[in-house]
Amino acid sequence: MSVVKVLNQRELQEVVPLDLAAVECVERAFHSLATRHVAMPPILRLDISEHRGEVDVKTAYVQGTDTFAVKISPGFFENPKLGLPSTSGLMVVLSSKTGLLQALLLDNGYLTNVRTAAAGAVAAKHLAREDASVAAILGTGTQASLQLKALTLVRPICQARIWGRNASRCEAVARELTAELGFPVIACVEAADAVIGSDVVVTTTPSIKPILDAAWLKPGQHVTAVGSDAEHKNEIDPGVIALADLYVADSLKQTRLLGELHHAIAVGAAEADQRFPELGEIIAGTEAGRSSPRQITVADLTGTGIQDTAIASLAFERAEAVGAGSAFEN
Repeated sequence: MSVVKVLNQRELQEVVPLDLAAVECVERAFHSLATRHVAMPPILRLDISEHRGEVDVKTAYVQGTDTFAVKISPGFFENPKLGLPSTSGLMVVLSSKTGLLQALLLDNGYLTNVRTAAAGAVAAKHLAREDASVAAILGTGTQASLQLKALTLVRPICQARIWGRNASRCEAVARELTAELGFPVIACVEAADAVIGSDVVVTTTPSIKPILDAAWLKPGQHVTAVGSDAEHKNEIDPGVIALADLYVADSLKQTRLLGELHHAIAVGAAEADQRFPELGEIIAGTEAGRSSPRQITVADLTGTGIQDTAIASLAFERAEAVGAGSAFEN
């Protein structure tokens, strides 16, 4: 007989807020990917095109750790029209020694949102200028807000611009973020208005056509793209990668197949076998990061199973420590 811990979204929000500890958790995961033996199979994705839906399954095991996680992550992008969130899902925590179920994390996508935002903060910490103070956020969904909040944990952000296709939604999000963060967040009519003059640009949409043009970028800017987690998604003009002084992948194996790099390769803006550094290698110091305040840097974040295992393990450990959740005999 084994005991399984079950936590709902509210309980998970209490034990794993988006804070520096969450950022450091994801940073360690990237470091492990570069320095330790990690078993991380390719992403399994199921497309349900008639409802503009997809389901991703991600997992990873870091040798020597007690647990690993398997995440089931649906994204149904017409849901907001129905008054429903576009993302949901859950994570399953299992014992690395026995394979027995340890916990069900019924997070409705919350932990994925936290680890994705934390990954954006890790990218900015290692690639954006230390004095970066103006952020541009392209997109108005949950991840857009979280990326900006995460940025404030690692860089001295004192102003932000936000753009989205729905102007009224964009204005509402800008007002909410201004009130919450205590600095001006300006709604922009055009994406270019948000990008030009900013220090950090984050793209957070499921767009299938580029929303960021290379012509808008200037020396010193950093770009983090978080939306291209499937072959058909494409947020940034492939010319951005050709223009960049430093392109960094979360997983080069993945970005060659489904990230922004995938699209750059398709149009000849990058070579299929071209070697680029991974974020974990920069964190570990085995590859160089930003070397000049005038460099244009790009982080291509497709989302990795090791991030899910890391954040799920953190949630399980914290829940055990404080007695959160419900225990069931299995």
